[in-house]
Amino acid sequence: MDLRLPRLRRPRPRRALAAAAAVVVLAGAGTWTAVASDDAPPVRRADRVMATDDGVRIDTSFFTAGPEGRRPAVLLGHGFGGSKEDVRAQAEDLARDGYAVLTWSARGFGRSTGKIGLNDPQGEVADVSRLVDWLAARPEVRLDKAGDPRVGMAGNSYGGAIALLGAAYDDRVDAVAPAITYFDLAEALFPNGVFKKLWAGAFVTSGGGCARFEPELCAMYERVAESGVPDARARALLEARSPVAVADRIDVPTLLMQGQTDSLFPLGQADAAARAIRANGAPVTVDWLAGGHDGGDPENDRLHARVRAWFDRYLKADKSADTGPAFRVTRTGGVDSTDGQAQLRGASADAYPGLHSGERTVKLTGREQRFANPAGANPPAVSALPGIGGSGGLSQLSSLGVGVSLDFPGQHARFESAPVTRDLRVTGSPTVTVRVTSTGDDAVLFAKLYDVGPGGGQQVLPSQLVTPVRVEDARAGKDVELTLPAVDHEVRKGHRLRLVLASTDLAYASPAAPATYTVALRSDLTVPTAPGVTTAAAPLPAWVVWLPVAGALTALALLLTARRRTTAPAPDPDLADVPLQITGLSKRYARSADRYAVRDLSFRVEKGQVLGLLGPNGAGKTTTLRVLMGLIKPDDGEIRVFGHAVRPGAPVLSRVGAFVEGAGFLPHLSGRENLELYWAATGRPPEDAHLDEALEIAGLGDALARAVRTYSQGMRQRLAIAQAMLGLPDLLILDEPTNGLDPPQIREMREVMIRYAAAGRTVIVSSHLLAEVEQSCTHLVVMDRGRLVQAGPVHEIIGSGDTLLVGTVTPVEEPLAGKVAALPGVESAVRTDEGLLVRLGADGTAPRLIAELVRLEVPVTSVGPHRRLEDAFLTLIGGSA
Repeated sequence: MDLRLPRLRRPRPRRALAAAAAVVVLAGAGTWTAVASDDAPPVRRADRVMATDDGVRIDTSFFTAGPEGRRPAVLLGHGFGGSKEDVRAQAEDLARDGYAVLTWSARGFGRSTGKIGLNDPQGEVADVSRLVDWLAARPEVRLDKAGDPRVGMAGNSYGGAIALLGAAYDDRVDAVAPAITYFDLAEALFPNGVFKKLWAGAFVTSGGGCARFEPELCAMYERVAESGVPDARARALLEARSPVAVADRIDVPTLLMQGQTDSLFPLGQADAAARAIRANGAPVTVDWLAGGHDGGDPENDRLHARVRAWFDRYLKADKSADTGPAFRVTRTGGVDSTDGQAQLRGASADAYPGLHSGERTVKLTGREQRFANPAGANPPAVSALPGIGGSGGLSQLSSLGVGVSLDFPGQHARFESAPVTRDLRVTGSPTVTVRVTSTGDDAVLFAKLYDVGPGGGQQVLPSQLVTPVRVEDARAGKDVELTLPAVDHEVRKGHRLRLVLASTDLAYASPAAPATYTVALRSDLTVPTAPGVTTAAAPLPAWVVWLPVAGALTALALLLTARRRTTAPAPDPDLADVPLQITGLSKRYARSADRYAVRDLSFRVEKGQVLGLLGPNGAGKTTTLRVLMGLIKPDDGEIRVFGHAVRPGAPVLSRVGAFVEGAGFLPHLSGRENLELYWAATGRPPEDAHLDEALEIAGLGDALARAVRTYSQGMRQRLAIAQAMLGLPDLLILDEPTNGLDPPQIREMREVMIRYAAAGRTVIVSSHLLAEVEQSCTHLVVMDRGRLVQAGPVHEIIGSGDTLLVGTVTPVEEPLAGKVAALPGVESAVRTDEGLLVRLGADGTAPRLIAELVRLEVPVTSVGPHRRLEDAFLTLIGGSA
C-alpha cells in the first residue's frame, strides 16, 4: 500500500489564488513590535493568527531588521511540547543577519488550535505550504519568481522533521538545516520491532495527553502501549508522517545536526537521512554535536552560527560563506579544573564517512550462555533514561560519555575482548553476529557495548545507548546480525570491549511471559574507526550544565527544546586568590518573611587556613554550607569563591570538594568502583584523582572491594570523605566529617586536614567536637541564630582578653549567674564546672568585674583569661547550646 500523499508542487497563479483564499489573517494586519537590542539594527516583530481552510488557527510571528528591501526568508520550527516562543532568540539573530524569519506554533501547541498530527502531511505539512504562500506575498521577501520565495527551513527535533518534510512536499523550499530530529519516526519509537515505551509515553504526556492527538494516533498509542508490541499498522502510520516516506523528494542542500547523547533519535537517524538525500544529488553536511535529548552540551551558539553560514551560502548565494567540513564530530576531552567547562574539540573529515568506515575486527571470547527473561520483565536493566538531561540527572555524565548502567545477574550474557594494545577510536556502529534461541516464540534482547577499564572494575556504556532487537520464531534458534548504536568513543589502551545482551531494559517493553534465552557468538566484533576523521588541536568553547547525579534513576522529563542560559555576575579580579568571601548573606525559612536561617552573614577565608565553623544546632551552619555549594539560593547577599559568584551549577564549584550531610553511593558497586565512577564523571584523567591518597584517608582496607550496601555508617562516612578529597580541590568543605569515626581515625583526619592546608589549599570544617576543632583549625567563625558572633584566629578567640574564667569554691547557682550576666559591662555569664565564663562588653574591665563579684558574694578563687575553645564557645553563644 502506497501511503505517500501527492507532493505539493510550487503553486501556479491559479492555485496560488486558491491557497491565499484558504489563509485568513485575523486581527487585521497583526501586532508590530520593535524588539530592543544592544546591536543595531533593531528587530521588528509582527504577531498574526492565521486561519486554515479546515478551521485551525495558527499563531505566527514575523521578524525583520534593517532597511526596507527584499531578503531571503527562513521558516523556524520548534520542538515537541514547545511553541514559537522557544525559537524567538534564534529568529531575532537571523533577522539581524539579513533574513525575514517566520516562526509559528504547530497544531496543538502554544496558542495554535487543532489536533497534534505528528507532522501529518494533510495537517502540519500543509500548514508549511500555506506559510510559504504568505511569505511569497510579503514585500520584505526575495522571490525566485512569482509565488516562489527564496526560503530555508530550520528547527530542532519536531521542528527539524517538519523542515525535511517541508522540503519534500513543497519544492519552493531551497535549503534546510534540521537538528536532533528523526528520519523514520516508526524506527525511532519501534526500533527493530521493540516498543520504546518511556519515550513514547513522554511524547503523549508532553503533548497534553492522548486526547490532544489526532484520533488515529491516540488509538495507535493505546493499542501498542497495552500490548507492548508494535504492529504493522502502527509502523505504517508513523512512517507515513516521516521524511523516510518521501525521501526521494528531498533534493535541497541539507545540514544535518544530530546529537550523540540521544536515545530518542540516535545518530543512525541522521545517517539514513544523509544517504537518502545524497542519493538525490543534493549537497549534504553532517554534524554530530555533543548533546541530544538525553542531555549534554547542546552547543547552541556553534550550531546557530553554522546554520547562518549554511543559509548565507544557499539562500543568499554568498560563495565566500564558510559552511564548514562535510563531516564534523564534537569530542569531549575532560573538564577544565579551573572553570568547570567541558573541553570540547571538533574532529572533521572532507567527506561523511558513514557508520561503517575503516572497520577493524576485535575478537570476543565467551561460551554459550543461558539467562532468563523474568516474569513481567522485572526488575529491568538500566541503560538510557529518557529526558534525564533536562531534569538534571545524567546530563553531565552523558556529555562526557559516562553514565550509570545496571545489568542484573542471571538476566544477561556477556562476551569480552582482550585488552586493546593501543588506543582505539570507535566512530560509527559496531556489528556482531550471535545465535539466539528461546524457550518462547519470540526473544527480545538489548545489546550494548561497554568500555571496561583495567581490572574490570569500571565499565562505561558510551552515551548510554543500547540496541533493542526482537527475534521472532526463536525456538529453533536464529543467527542475528546486531548493529550496535552509533557512537564516537575512544577506548584507551589496556581497556576491554564487553558485549552484553540483556533480557530487559527500563526504557523498552519486554515480553511479560518468563522465558530462557540461549546466546552464542557467531562472529568477531567489527568496529568502525573512520580513519579519515582528524581531531583539531585546539579545544572549542563549550557550555556545560552541572547537575547532581542523586535521584537520576527516578527522574523522567522530556527535553525537546533548548534552554536559555542565565548570565553570571562578572568575576572580581581582586578576589581571584581568595578562596571564600561571604558578604551580607541571608536565607529565610520557607514560607516565612521574617524568620531567618542565616541573616546578614559576612566573613572571609584565606589560602592555607583550616577554618572551623561553629555554632549550636539551628545556628545556620549547614544552610551556609549548602548555599556555598550552590545547592540552594540565598535571599540576599552573595558568596564568592576565588572571585566568582556562587550559584547553582557555577563552574567555579569544580574547584570545591565537599562532604555535606552524607553522600549517596550506588549500593551494588564496591567502594572503589563508586569512587572511580564519581571521578570518571568529571572527565579528568585518572591520575589526577590522587585516588591512593584518598583511599589511605578512608582507611577501608579490604572493604574497598565489597559492595557499599554491606558498609556500616562509619564506613560510608569514611568513603564520603575520600570522595570529597578526590582531585585535591583548592577548597575543601567538610560538614561533621568525624561522625562514625573511631578515635584513631579522628586523629588521622585531624592530621590530614592540617597537611592538606599546609600545601596552600583551604579547608572549612563544621564540627561539634570542639576539642578537635581547637587542635586542627587555625581560624574560627562562630555563629548563633543565623548571625555571626565572632571570627578570627583560634588563639585570639581562645585567649581573648574580653572573656574571663572566674574560678569559684563551689558551683554557681543559676540565679546568681543571672545576676552576674546583668551587671554593667557584662555581655554574658555561663556556668561551668570550675565557676563562670564571663564575656565583657566594650565598657567592661576585669577590676570592675571583681569588685561586683565581691559585692554579690560570689566565692571567687581566681580570675583570668580562659584557654579552652569549649569555654570560649559557651561564652560567645551565651549558653544557647
